[in-house]
Amino acid sequence: MEEVVQQQGASRKRAVVKVLVLVAFVICAIAVVRFTPIKGYLNADELGRFLDAAGFWAPLLFMLVYAVGVCLFIPGTLLTGLGAAIFGAYWGFLYVWVGAMFGASGAFWIGRTLGREFAASLIGDKLKRYDDAIERNGFATVLYLRLVYFPFTPMNFGMGLTKVHFRDYLFGTGLGIIVGTFVFTFFIGTLKEVWASGNWGELLSFKVFFSLGLFAFSFFIPKIIKKIKGED
Repeated sequence: MEEVVQQQGASRKRAVVKVLVLVAFVICAIAVVRFTPIKGYLNADELGRFLDAAGFWAPLLFMLVYAVGVCLFIPGTLLTGLGAAIFGAYWGFLYVWVGAMFGASGAFWIGRTLGREFAASLIGDKLKRYDDAIERNGFATVLYLRLVYFPFTPMNFGMGLTKVHFRDYLFGTGLGIIVGTFVFTFFIGTLKEVWASGNWGELLSFKVFFSLGLFAFSFFIPKIIKKIKGED
């Protein structure tokens, strides 16, 4: 009995140490972005010049920057906008989606590795039911939260604290962010093409109006999903 108590105590201490490391990581990540030269590269001109120097490897480097940026709490919308502005609507969509998937996976792994034990120790009977439900319905839960635009980075880390299976998290994220990512990159990429061409008459083109329509429609997606879910 005493040995069991000692093991529980050791496990609790390990969980506390891990969560303190997680807290320290979050604080350091925010500080690195806020108070180092990294902040100066978070615009299309500077990041574009940085990627141009990489030549053929620019897309791969951007995807890596996106993934690391997500783990450093750089807003996903900012990184997505930069990807669209630099690479255009279609290639930008592909590189952003891949980078977002790697970033989401990395943040999930950090949350799961450093925070899950501590979170589990705090869960009571009522919260345990929710935790078990997320484990059983992981794909549907993640897909729904992605479709209603739940904040990207907090969800990446937060899901790591739950019992959701990584497979369900990965596929739910991959499918859930496709629509929003495409709409946003298509909108930014289209405006970038018009700006680069200098032909402002193209602002009245079908492609621009279509991108504006998609962008406006994206704000209604959460309401539509919630309404459908409520009817079910």
